Amino acid sequence: MKDESFIIKRFKRIGVLTIASVYILILVGGIVRSTGSGMGCPDWPKCFGSWVPPTNLEQLPSDYLEVYKEKRIQKNERIGRVLQGLGFTEVAQEIFAHPSQYIETEFNATKTWIEYVNRLVGVVIGLLIVLTVLYSFPFLKRDPRVFWGAVASLFLVVFQAWLGSLVVSTNLLPEMVTLHMALALVMVALLIYIVLRVEREKLFADFAIPSGKLKFLLVGVLLLTFFQVILGTQVREQVDLVAFGANNLGRETWIEKLGTQFYVHRSLSILLVVMNVALYISMKRLGNSNLVFIAKAILVVIAAEILLGIILAYLALPAMAQPLHLLFGTLLFGLQFLLLMIYYYAHKPNQPSPELVA
Repeated sequence: MKDESFIIKRFKRIGVLTIASVYILILVGGIVRSTGSGMGCPDWPKCFGSWVPPTNLEQLPSDYLEVYKEKRIQKNERIGRVLQGLGFTEVAQEIFAHPSQYIETEFNATKTWIEYVNRLVGVVIGLLIVLTVLYSFPFLKRDPRVFWGAVASLFLVVFQAWLGSLVVSTNLLPEMVTLHMALALVMVALLIYIVLRVEREKLFADFAIPSGKLKFLLVGVLLLTFFQVILGTQVREQVDLVAFGANNLGRETWIEKLGTQFYVHRSLSILLVVMNVALYISMKRLGNSNLVFIAKAILVVIAAEILLGIILAYLALPAMAQPLHLLFGTLLFGLQFLLLMIYYYAHKPNQPSPELVA
C-alpha cells in the first residue's frame, strides 16, 4: 500500500498542472481569435490534410480553397441533419445562415501555425487529464466523487475536442464558440473541485470558520462572472461580424457598431466590482488571512480586467489586449470558485474517511 500523503500529493500536483494548462489553452485560444487564426487549419484533426502543417503555399494544391470548402460543406450537412434529428432546428439552420459560412480562408503560414500550437496544447491537456484519471483510482472507494469527477473531466475534454472540430467546420459559428467557452469554465471548476476535495478535512482544520452565511454571496458573484465571460464571448463574436462586414478596415469604428450586448457587458462590470468589494469586506471580517488573500487577489484581477476593457473600448481593440482580457476573466472565475470551495469546506466538518487503496 502506498503512503496516503504521497497519493494525495501526486493527485494534487497533476490536478494543479492540468488547471494551469487549461488556462494556457484559454490564452492561446484568445491569441487565435485576436489574430484571426481560427481558420488557420481548415480541417480537423489534421491541418491541411497533414499532422504537421505546411510552411509555404507551394506545398498545397492549386485548388486547395475549393477542396477544403467542399469538404466543410459536406461535413456541415451531416452535422445539420444530426442537429435537426435531435430537435435543434434553429441551430442547424444557423450553420448555413452564418455570413462567412462558405468562405474559405487563404493560406497564411503564421496563422496556420498559431492554430496548430493551439491544437498541440489541447493534446497536452488531454494527456494530463488521462493522468488525472489514473491518479484518481485510489480515491474510488475512499471518495468516489473525486474519481468520477476526474472521469467526467476526461469526457468533457473529449467533447471539447469534438466541439473544436465543429467550430472549425462551421467557420467559427457564434453558438459553437460560446458553448466552447462555457465548457472551458465548467472544466476549470470541475478540476478545482476534485483537487480541493482530496484534502477537505485539512481545509476544515486550517480555515475553520464558524458558519456558511456568505455562501449565497459567493454563488451570486460566481454566477455573475460566468455570465459576464459568456456575454464577453458573444461581444467578441459581434466584433468578428463587424470586422468581416468592414473587410477588417476602420478598426477604430468597430465599437460604435456593436449591439446592446456590449453595453450590457460594460454596465454589469460595475455591479461585479461592487459585489466583489463586498465579498472582500466580508472575508476580512472573518479574520482568516488565507481567505482574505484570495479575496484580495480577486480584486487585483478585476482591476486588471477593467483596465484591459477600457483599453479595448477606447484604443480601437488592440489585438494583444483581447486574449489577456479573456484570460483574466476566466482567471477571475477560477479564483471565485476556489474561494467558494474553500469557504464551503472551511465550515463543513467531514466524517473520517476510509484509507486510500494503492
